[in-house]
Amino acid sequence: MGPRLPLLVAVLACCLLLAGGCVLCDTKVMEALESLEKDYLPGHLGAEHHKNVMTRVKQAVQDFKELPFDEDSYMGVVDEPTLEKASWSLLKDLKRITDSEVKDELFVKELFWMLHLQKDTFARHVAQFQRDAFCPNKCGMMLQTLIWCSNCKKEVHACRKSLDCGERRVEVHEMEDMILDCELNWHHASQGLTDYSFYRVWSNKSETLVSKGKEPTLTKTMVDPMDAGTYRCQLDTVHSSPATIIHFHVTVLPKRIVEEAPSSNIPTQNEVALGEVTWGTTKSSTTFQSPSSQSPMAENILRGRLVRLLIWGIVVLLAGIATAVLCYQSEKVMDSVKSWFGTGNKAAQSSQVPEEKPTKSRSQ
Repeated sequence: MGPRLPLLVAVLACCLLLAGGCVLCDTKVMEALESLEKDYLPGHLGAEHHKNVMTRVKQAVQDFKELPFDEDSYMGVVDEPTLEKASWSLLKDLKRITDSEVKDELFVKELFWMLHLQKDTFARHVAQFQRDAFCPNKCGMMLQTLIWCSNCKKEVHACRKSLDCGERRVEVHEMEDMILDCELNWHHASQGLTDYSFYRVWSNKSETLVSKGKEPTLTKTMVDPMDAGTYRCQLDTVHSSPATIIHFHVTVLPKRIVEEAPSSNIPTQNEVALGEVTWGTTKSSTTFQSPSSQSPMAENILRGRLVRLLIWGIVVLLAGIATAVLCYQSEKVMDSVKSWFGTGNKAAQSSQVPEEKPTKSRSQ
């Protein structure tokens, strides 16, 4: 192992300095480093190197200030989900090393390589946060809880942008429900929000409070032309400044014309004609009943059709059986007649043969 081990320890300390940052704000990471010192080092690294290694590690943690600032990758702050992802990745790799039971110089090399990879992983997590989750509001004021990597303090940061979040045009038909939705996708992630207030804005610029509460929507049932006009929604915060302001321009259209479709329970003319087909000269009749008796009438018609189908099925079956029996009996009668006539012919032929012989003898 020789003199190379102190050099590796120094490089490891520098690597911790670069890869630390916000990850060291997680108490689980600090507990894992303490466990590394007390539980793992005594059996896997020479005792003469313990003090030097831990001194450099702790010094690296204390001296760490910030990663290089970049508007697109790192601004010195993260949120809790980003910190948890980076910490979990570091703890997973640290546990992999301790579970492998590596020792001495190989242990230092493994730890160095792991921290090198974790530095890149941490940078990717922070860059993604900076790009997608840092002050995601496009308008208004969002109060976002952030963790400062320099001192690990958790504070609420005001992401201030234009309070006016635009205008929306809403069209609704008379006698229908009007719904004005004031919620934006970043509202659920913001801190310090209080109530949604909806105001009716009149032509002289005066306003009347319509509703106020935790619900982000205003619902007006069965609107009429008097409900048309301009409305303003304001989301308040614990500070004096509101979080969101949205204007709605409502237009009330004429009442919809709805054509009533015939009830599916009333049989059509074709259905009645098909249901009243009978054998013979019976006449079918169609009667109109009140709406309250339409459903029993349809049920009775269906039951009558089924009964008629059953009766005619039985009739056809009996007719087929009778036809088969008659055919079988007629075939037996024909066979009897043929056998009878055949017997008579043979008897006649046998009686004529003796009479021919004397005739021939006399001629001779």
